[in-house]
Amino acid sequence: MVDPLFLRYFNKLWRRAAWMIGCLVFVTTTSYSQGEVTLNKVVIDAGHGGKDPGTVGRRTQEKYVALSVALKVGTLIQRNFRDVEVIYTRDRDRFIELHERAAIANRNQADLFISIHANANNVKTLRGAETYIMGLHRSQANLEIAKLENAAILLETDYSSKYEGFDPNSDESYITFSLYQNSNLESSSRFASEIQNQMKERVGLNDRGVRQAGFLVLYKTTMPSVLVEVGYLSNIDEENFLISEKGQDYIASAIFRAFRTYKNEVDQQNRGSVTHITYDTKPPGSSSTSDLIFKIQIAASSDKINLTSPRFRGVKGIRMYQHNGMYKYTYGEETDLGKATALQKRMQSTGFTDAFIVAFLKGERISLDQAKSILGL
Repeated sequence: MVDPLFLRYFNKLWRRAAWMIGCLVFVTTTSYSQGEVTLNKVVIDAGHGGKDPGTVGRRTQEKYVALSVALKVGTLIQRNFRDVEVIYTRDRDRFIELHERAAIANRNQADLFISIHANANNVKTLRGAETYIMGLHRSQANLEIAKLENAAILLETDYSSKYEGFDPNSDESYITFSLYQNSNLESSSRFASEIQNQMKERVGLNDRGVRQAGFLVLYKTTMPSVLVEVGYLSNIDEENFLISEKGQDYIASAIFRAFRTYKNEVDQQNRGSVTHITYDTKPPGSSSTSDLIFKIQIAASSDKINLTSPRFRGVKGIRMYQHNGMYKYTYGEETDLGKATALQKRMQSTGFTDAFIVAFLKGERISLDQAKSILGL
């Protein structure tokens, strides 16, 4: 006889799974394909606000730091890119529900979503910046930060029905995030890596890396999305830096510079340029098609994944490479683009719905447009 308690637990998980799958279907049908990438509209999300202060330091609250930095980032983008529309989820101290932040980006058909936050930890010496992309947390620390940010839903009216019983403080609630596969993971991780580079080089903050975790504010967005933790309010020295005009200017400049680099990449891709900012490769004319290899990328993570992990569904022959601060996992190896396309479809049919083709020239990752130029396509 089946234990009634088990049945209740199973039904609870299934309802959450159905909720996440429904969101996944929505994202899959509305997200942009690799060949249609644009960057003309960006949504900047200042975390928390109004009755939700976020984390509280000795001298300030997260909501104030996030808003100030967000407005500075938006101003820099508007001044330097007249062709880019900047939309704020909030431009003053007011409360915006988490699901509405993503809805603002989706309604406006934004091309990029940047959520800005400040961090805290019981270890007061902890410091530095970290940038998150949507995904299943790979460490308890990542999970705890997701819990901290997701707790904002507890201030929403009728939050239990809005989020199908999701409890931001329960480890069990985050199990269903394993069902989520972000079709924009590649672009999100590339942008996140550039933010971290700028935070380290431009600002001099401790680089805590690109990470993955289950943030409610990110999972419903249908475009590349990141959540930036710009520093720790629980660290006295870092809090002083974060509330200073100079500190906020430097951080905003770092995020803007990352945006500029990412936009330049997107624009060059749209122009069909054979030169890609991220990769150091030779012009197509100097390389033979025999040097070109196509693989099917099926996963990316800020932490290493065991090649025998259940995440790979028992598929043999998975390989890992490092790129833009991430561990990336591929299957297969083809010299013919047509065969690679067929393999991509096969992997998608087996459950890797976001599988896509990546190209390598003499072992170095290049863009698919560069690969096509080498093939004369």
